[in-house]
Amino acid sequence: MIVDDEQDVELLFKQKFRKELKNGEYDFHFAFNGEDALHYLRTLDPFDLVLVLSDINMPGMTGLELLRIIHSEFPPLRVMMITAYGDQGNFNKAIEAGASDFLTKPVDFMQLKEKIHQLNPS
Repeated sequence: MIVDDEQDVELLFKQKFRKELKNGEYDFHFAFNGEDALHYLRTLDPFDLVLVLSDINMPGMTGLELLRIIHSEFPPLRVMMITAYGDQGNFNKAIEAGASDFLTKPVDFMQLKEKIHQLNPS
């Protein structure tokens, strides 16, 4: 699941993972705010998810707030934070709140694919 308030992120991820999506290797769910992501997790089966990729700076619920709730309600679910602000403060807050990793924008999609593969090597 990708959580980001910038809706063009959906098109970008679909383009960058075109081959993997076509081959059925991955399936993405998109939420454009933290509240929608939680609604999805609470009403559907979140355990078919391997990873949540969440932006940190979003209006309303921040990615760090979402991370804390996911870590509390869905402890086995891995969350990777993505932000345009790659400062040490955000990194420390994300790791302390339970993030499994931290990436900065613009996303290096080759690096992201490697990290996803490491989480789900099947």
